[in-house]
Amino acid sequence: MGCEAVKNHVAEVPLWSRYAHQFPVRENLVYLNHAAVAPLPRVCADALKHLADDALQFGSLHYREWLDVYAGLRVAAARLINATPGEIALVKNTSEGIATVAIGLDWKPGDRMVGFTEEFPANLYPWKRLEAKGVEVTWLSITDPLDRIEEAARGARLLAISFVNFLSGYRAPIQEIGEICRRNRCIYLVDAIQGMGAFPLDVQACHIDALAADGHKWMLGPEGCAILYINQALQDRIEPVEFGWTNVANYADYASRDMTLWGDARRYECGTLNTIGCFGLKASIEFLLEVGPGQIGPVVQDLGDRIAVGVEAKGYDVLGNRTPQNGAGIVSFRKPGVNPTEAVAKLRGAGIIAAPRAGWIRTSPHFYVSPDEIGRLIDALP
Repeated sequence: MGCEAVKNHVAEVPLWSRYAHQFPVRENLVYLNHAAVAPLPRVCADALKHLADDALQFGSLHYREWLDVYAGLRVAAARLINATPGEIALVKNTSEGIATVAIGLDWKPGDRMVGFTEEFPANLYPWKRLEAKGVEVTWLSITDPLDRIEEAARGARLLAISFVNFLSGYRAPIQEIGEICRRNRCIYLVDAIQGMGAFPLDVQACHIDALAADGHKWMLGPEGCAILYINQALQDRIEPVEFGWTNVANYADYASRDMTLWGDARRYECGTLNTIGCFGLKASIEFLLEVGPGQIGPVVQDLGDRIAVGVEAKGYDVLGNRTPQNGAGIVSFRKPGVNPTEAVAKLRGAGIIAAPRAGWIRTSPHFYVSPDEIGRLIDALP
């Protein structure tokens, strides 16, 4: 078979089939809960095992490799969102990343920001606390038109929104909102946890100033290891909210008391990192880069569309108005007379994993789930 024929053959093989070997979970479950906690691909599990075995046999003898993995994770994360490694900090979770920005800015009386009422608490509570301290918050809906968002952004110091909403799966027009923030000189913060890894994301094209995303959902990594992106130009305006020995550039000199910060986003890393998590997340992000975010997004969107059409045909109401522009991997639905918690338990009994959320059944397939498995979900629903 010639090179061109091989390329055509590979292109014809569905993405889920091409990478099925990376996901042993498929042998046990139809896993539709990536908006909660994702199963690990083999490459991630192998990286975790490598570090665990090495620490078992050699302790910290190979500490140099640990440092190389931290650096490699920053490089991989930067590639995933078109940033530079110096704009990436490694943190515990999305909440820590958002809080770093929320608390680290020098808010003044009379400052105003823009928030959205449907947000997950991680991107709501920090702004509520600022509001209680005198910062004015203009609260919008994620489905408000762009001209309403533009009006609210005028004179605002910051706007914070999720790339993909945790419940409805609404994928925000982040590039258009980024243009609005750029025009109005408004800091643009994106909670990317429900989209990063599933859909292409370019912080430069979208004019994103800061972004936070934990690795354990669509990036297919372990829990407790997250990415914080802060644009280089913004870093001197956001103070580290936690301060420990590794925030400073000369931290490896134990006799030094020089508190000069790193000249990049490492200034937001306070103390020892989640080393085993970094091994795993680096492997997962590099795997996603190999597959290609541009290939993953359309597959995830198609799987979500199949769920929406299938559940509507069985009499369920789908949350939100799903379109090719705003659809993502999350689809939530409900039907009168069907208890979401009981329905999810019934699905679990059939080996299908979803989640009850706020009175809805929430599903969230990743690219390695097959259309036939979506059919199993539809058939199993009451």
